[in-house]
Amino acid sequence: MAEIAPGARIAFLGTGIMGGHMARRLAEAGFRVAAWNRSRAKAEPLLASGATLAGTPAQALAGAEAAVVMLSTGAVIDEVLFSGAALDTLKPGAMLVVMSSIPVETCRAQAAQAAARGLAYVDAPVSGGEVGARDGTLAILAGGDDATIADLSPLFAPMGRATRIGPVGTGQLAKLANQIIVGAAMAGVAEAFAFAAKGGADLKNLRAALMGGFGDSKVLNLHGARMAARDFVPGSPAQYQLKDLKTAQALAGEMGLSLTLLDTLTGLFTDMMAHGGTDRDVSAIFEEVERRSPRARTGEKA
Repeated sequence: MAEIAPGARIAFLGTGIMGGHMARRLAEAGFRVAAWNRSRAKAEPLLASGATLAGTPAQALAGAEAAVVMLSTGAVIDEVLFSGAALDTLKPGAMLVVMSSIPVETCRAQAAQAAARGLAYVDAPVSGGEVGARDGTLAILAGGDDATIADLSPLFAPMGRATRIGPVGTGQLAKLANQIIVGAAMAGVAEAFAFAAKGGADLKNLRAALMGGFGDSKVLNLHGARMAARDFVPGSPAQYQLKDLKTAQALAGEMGLSLTLLDTLTGLFTDMMAHGGTDRDVSAIFEEVERRSPRARTGEKA
C-alpha cells in the first residue's frame, strides 16, 4: 500500500450534513473526489469545489485508491457496498475507510469481507458535528493497523485530527464512548438550563457566565447556544445520537456491564424521538426535559 496523498482518486459515499463538508474539504485539498449520494441534490454543491458526481456507487468507486464512507448505518453500507460487486471496481489493494458510526461487530464483519477482496479496511468514525466537518477540526477515531492508518494521514488531515485507537473495531468503540459522554453532557446542560430558567435566569447570559468555568464544554458552547436560542435545525441530528446510544447499550449488555446513566440517556432520547424529535438537532433534548416538567418552560415560574 502507498500513502494516499493529494492527487489520489477518492470515492466519497454519503454527502449529507457532515459528509458534504468532508468531501468538499478533500476536493479543495487537491484530492480527485468522485462523490455519490442517494439524493443527488445533496451532492451537487460539491461541483463548485471540483468534485465529480457519480450516478451509482460503482461509478464513484471505479479506479479509486481509497473509498470514504459516510452512509447512515451499517445496514446501508452492507447494502450499497457488500451486497453486490460495487467494491470490485476499486483499484486493487485500495483502502476502504468507513467514517460512519456503526456497530463494532458489523465493522469487523465488513473488514473480513474487505480483506477477502484484497482491500484494506479502517473504521474511522468522527466527532465534532457539522461545525467540525465544515472547519476541518473533526476528531477522527481510527481503528486498523498502524501502517494503513499512517498511509491515510494525508487523507485525514483536511478533515481533522486522526488518532489510532487500536485494531479494527476500536474506532467504533471509541465513538460509542464519545457518544455516552456527549449524551450525558447534553442532558446535563438541558437540565441545568431548565433549572435556571425556572428560577428566572436569562439562558444566554447563563451560558456566557458559565463559559470558562469548570462547567464549560463544547456542548455548552455550541449546543447551549442552540438551546438558549431554541434553534433546533439539525446540525447533529438527534436520531443518530439515539442510534449510537442504543448500539452502546446493546454492546454494554453483551459485555455484562450495568451502565445506569447510559440506560437513562437512552430512555430520554427515545422519548424525545417519540415526541417529534426525529428531524431535530440533538440539542432539542432541552425541549424533552421541559416536556417532562411542563411548567418549567423558560420564563414560566411557579
